[in-house]
Amino acid sequence: MTAGNNGADTPENDDPFAYLYRSEGGEGGAPGSAGTGAPTRQPGIPRTSYNQVRAVGERQYGQQPQQPTTYGQQNAHYAAPETLPGGDRTRSAPAPDGPEPRRNRNGLLIGAVSVVAVVCIGIGVAMLNNGNESKAGEAGKQGPTAGDSVKPNGKKTGKKKPGALPKEQAGSLRLDGGAAVAKDIPGARTPNGTYVAGMNTPGASATWTLDVDQAGKYKLWVGYGVPGKDANLTMAVNDKPDGRPVNMENFAHAPEGAWDKGWTKTWSYVQLNKGSNTIKLSCESGNQCDVNLDKVWLVKP
Repeated sequence: MTAGNNGADTPENDDPFAYLYRSEGGEGGAPGSAGTGAPTRQPGIPRTSYNQVRAVGERQYGQQPQQPTTYGQQNAHYAAPETLPGGDRTRSAPAPDGPEPRRNRNGLLIGAVSVVAVVCIGIGVAMLNNGNESKAGEAGKQGPTAGDSVKPNGKKTGKKKPGALPKEQAGSLRLDGGAAVAKDIPGARTPNGTYVAGMNTPGASATWTLDVDQAGKYKLWVGYGVPGKDANLTMAVNDKPDGRPVNMENFAHAPEGAWDKGWTKTWSYVQLNKGSNTIKLSCESGNQCDVNLDKVWLVKP
């Protein structure tokens, strides 16, 4: 044992700071001895100081103790950088991928439908204008004049194909004075077997209106039928009577009364103007008018 150790205390209970409790003269007992003012330590009881031992720098005098920080209170005064002066305010969040492409598709679809609608309207307007022009053109056309011979289907007679001379069925001519279309006698040289009868009445006539490309002399052929005897008719070209009647003899040598055997043809010269002309065959005083007519046509001499 060392000096001062009476064997009552264990080394771990020995106070290494006992000198702090000594008097100024260097005397004094160990802590807990009489007259030192220090607390009395009982043998066998570990000595404790008045102040708890703390780590160096842990305790600071004159400052408020820190309050414990709880979750959710950290950075209570935090502000986003863009809200501070000089912060980046221009950056924006990326646009979502969903609605924008759909709007683009809808815009393209609407544009395409608009283009189609405009094209359809333009086509309709063009068709309407064309129809109006056609109607106006038809309204401006003149109908047949009083002197024209009109077919039952409304077409003007005497028309010809380009380069061809006029040819017409007698039943399509303008008939006056008792002349009429008939088909009871067979043998007429027309597609439907019709012909003009009733020419034996004074004043009866058949007028042909025709067009020619050139003025000049033409041969007028007339198809006719007689009952086994000769006949003739008066001819007027453009309202000018010809002094010679059209000869209609019994060239078929049909027996008398045999109308169906007397179909034949004859011709006579006519002087025509360029363009429209009229040729009239009529039963006048002094004619032998017992004759039927089936067709007329022109031939260049």
